Amino acid sequence: MYSLSRKRRAGPVHLASIALDPSGEAPLHRQLYFAIREAILANRLQPGTRLPSSRALAQDLSVSRNTVMAAFEQLHAEGYVEGKVGAGSFVSQQLPEEVLHARAEALTARHRGAPAPGPSRRGRLLGELAATAPRSRPRAFAPGLPELAAFPFEEWARLLAKHWREPPGSFLIGSDALGWRPLREAIATYLGAARAVRCTAEQVIVVSGAQQALDLTARVLIDQGDRVWIEDPGYPGLSGALIASGAELVPVPVDEEGLSIEAGLKLAPRARMACVSPSHQYPLGITMSLARRLALLEWAREADAFVLEDDYDSEYRYAGRPLAALQGLDADGRVIYVGTMSKVMFPGLRLGYMVVPDHLVDIFAAVRRMTDTHPPMIAQPALAEFIAGGHLAAHIRRMRALYAERQQLFLEVCSNGLAEHLELQPAEAGMHLVGSLRHGLDDRAVSRAARRRGIEAPALSAFYRSVAPRSGLLLGYTGVGAAEIRSGVRELQAAIEEVGGAVLLAGA
Repeated sequence: MYSLSRKRRAGPVHLASIALDPSGEAPLHRQLYFAIREAILANRLQPGTRLPSSRALAQDLSVSRNTVMAAFEQLHAEGYVEGKVGAGSFVSQQLPEEVLHARAEALTARHRGAPAPGPSRRGRLLGELAATAPRSRPRAFAPGLPELAAFPFEEWARLLAKHWREPPGSFLIGSDALGWRPLREAIATYLGAARAVRCTAEQVIVVSGAQQALDLTARVLIDQGDRVWIEDPGYPGLSGALIASGAELVPVPVDEEGLSIEAGLKLAPRARMACVSPSHQYPLGITMSLARRLALLEWAREADAFVLEDDYDSEYRYAGRPLAALQGLDADGRVIYVGTMSKVMFPGLRLGYMVVPDHLVDIFAAVRRMTDTHPPMIAQPALAEFIAGGHLAAHIRRMRALYAERQQLFLEVCSNGLAEHLELQPAEAGMHLVGSLRHGLDDRAVSRAARRRGIEAPALSAFYRSVAPRSGLLLGYTGVGAAEIRSGVRELQAAIEEVGGAVLLAGA
């Protein structure tokens, strides 16, 4: 008796790529047997994979059904394939010992030859960067995680169904490289009202999130060896896109007014681009002053450089209205504005946008066509109506009130359990707080200890390219409810005390 798991209920794999030679020495059923056997040994057909029916495979390969049945019978007899009448044939979940031995011999023989080529230097750098980047998960206290349960999924589902119940051919064939026109119009209108961004729909490009926007910008504007100012500390994902483009990164310190233009001028006065998050600097949460914004634009004009503005969570401001974007001050077409729906809707949506100057629209569109042609159409029409119908603005208003309450609760709970170990101050904006560790504790050690207890608390020092001036933790409060905040703070306290106790023991 064979138990068929849910995985096995998937459709059969396609085997029409198998080539049989009618003029070959071996009979066709033996050729087919060896082809499927080799695919199993090479792990191209994985355990549990459903094979086509004998009739379907015979038709695909233009051979008789008896040929296919003879090959399948041999595979069944030797334990490569299993199944039962009426259910189909599947690659065996537990391959016989001789099959595993044959696979091991094949791998050993492969490794006896010359070593396979490795990644490029740039690839290794990207791999190392990815290995150190925090992995956000739906748990306390992952920074930047929205409250998913509060999203209006009923309305979202209605809009999706409305547009896809009988989709027009334009949805199915594909869209403009810049994105679906009605969505670009809705984004342009929204940004003008909410962020004082000056743009038309022609300047808006729909992307699959901020990461793709950064990558596309680097492809269009950066040449090998170009110097680029980045904030120190700053967002690690930005560094990855720049490294991939061959840029030379120039870490520029951040002070109480934002990126230090004076320091940047000393380090690389003729840099090609500056990458900033002026409305809510990541990770410190600083808002760039107006004087500093004007100085940054003046530098870009004199250096003939560009500014990439990452406006990742500016909607969430709890005191007054969200600040106007830097792009609205740009009179020379030097600012590339980037935003995302991940923070205001949900990360799995994978949709974002960028606004590029008029004179760069054509080249951005051309490069976009050469990378992934156009953004997926599935969510674009629903998102266009979600924005134009006021649903997004209403959702942001609700979340702004909810997150303000959660920040207050988080601070209250921390003041009772963590005040001895962690210094926290309220913030007027954003989705996380930066807590300073007391007693000189190693923030990376605390972060590791917290992760072992199921708590996400990235170390502040991990975001610095220079020596971090203080030890701290990034703590997101927006995506966790009251009960999880309380239990999470208890676990975080235990993690800090674990590291603090180890330090005391080491010094004794």
